[in-house]
Amino acid sequence: MNKEVISVEEITSFQSRTEQFFPINWYKEMLYNYPVYYHEKTDTWNVFKYDHVKQVLSNYEFFSSEGSRTTIFVGSNNSQEKTSPLTNIISVDPPQHRKSRSLLAAAFTRRSLKNWEPRIQQIAAELVEEIQENSTVDIVEALASPLPSLVIADLFGVPIHDRYQFKKWVDILFHPYDKEKLEQIELEKQRAAKEYFEYLYPIVIQKRSNLSDDVISDLIQAEVDGEKFTDQEIVQATMLLLGAGVETTSHAIANTFYSLLYDDESLYQELRDNIELVPKVVEEMLRYRFHTSKRERTVKQDNDLLGVELKKGDVVIAWMSASNMDEDMFENPFSIDIHRPNNKKHLTFGNGPHFCLGAPLARLEMKIGLETFLEKFSHIQPIEEFKLESNLTPSATGQSLTSLPIKVY
Repeated sequence: MNKEVISVEEITSFQSRTEQFFPINWYKEMLYNYPVYYHEKTDTWNVFKYDHVKQVLSNYEFFSSEGSRTTIFVGSNNSQEKTSPLTNIISVDPPQHRKSRSLLAAAFTRRSLKNWEPRIQQIAAELVEEIQENSTVDIVEALASPLPSLVIADLFGVPIHDRYQFKKWVDILFHPYDKEKLEQIELEKQRAAKEYFEYLYPIVIQKRSNLSDDVISDLIQAEVDGEKFTDQEIVQATMLLLGAGVETTSHAIANTFYSLLYDDESLYQELRDNIELVPKVVEEMLRYRFHTSKRERTVKQDNDLLGVELKKGDVVIAWMSASNMDEDMFENPFSIDIHRPNNKKHLTFGNGPHFCLGAPLARLEMKIGLETFLEKFSHIQPIEEFKLESNLTPSATGQSLTSLPIKVY
């Protein structure tokens, strides 16, 4: 069943790309004045406070991932490629969800992360090495965009000459909802999904008889309650991992550099002097600079858990990025503080049964990418003529930087 896509833009009504990129004033307005907000045109309830968001995300007895409406407009609606219940992890509740998640989790074990670290470090080192000292570089093009694409391709174990194709597919498959261009976007998504399937399916077949140390081989071998992934399900699973592992991580890395340039100019030097602080920076950037993270849930049974009367079938949108700015949870939330004791409590990766499986990988890539860059360059500076509004583009993460030129020394 194809879900109806909720036009979130009608709820936010942002007036510019810049406002959507960092909607801090809107979050303040909603947190202070409309913490539980009904939007009539989209027929949705919206919650922004930390405790409310956490409740909606985690209490699946009352707030279900199964429903006929969604805020997510990704992948292809090609009816010929029916999604398997085992890979439809986003839209199912426990107990079915547990089996799907356990199978996918085979690709994200602690052992896997430990094995991946040297490979990620090598890719990051090669990218940073190509950046010339005492020059101006587009950090999106040089590091933020290619690093996650190269890493996920390496972890999938795909041929090296095909690595850059991943980013192109992701850009299409995760293009945001646009009512005016809907037919064209859906055709492009179907084409990209077909190309991706035709590319990866033979690789999965080949790996079945030639297992290796990679994600696809792990998914081939995964088994829960006697069930294993079929070849088609593995392709579908990798598409899910592809989007989660490329688009969002690229966005987070680019935003981190934007913040180092424009939010707190002293922070870069502090990190140069104390590189062990990088994990703290990663968490604070995920809390403060990742927008807009949100998920919808469908009310499973009448309740008043959010302080209003909710009826079965109502849709509630939990705004995780707004909850990261809740003063009841984070002290001085509208400013950056890498020494904040609880910054890892952010809900950017979700909460409960659907907590993002790829969170440890995203954190690792952000950490290694930033550390590698810091080790080479002692100083960075913004470019005076840079205009944020003209360097943003719509994406599944809201507005993403297309370019971020910086001077490096």
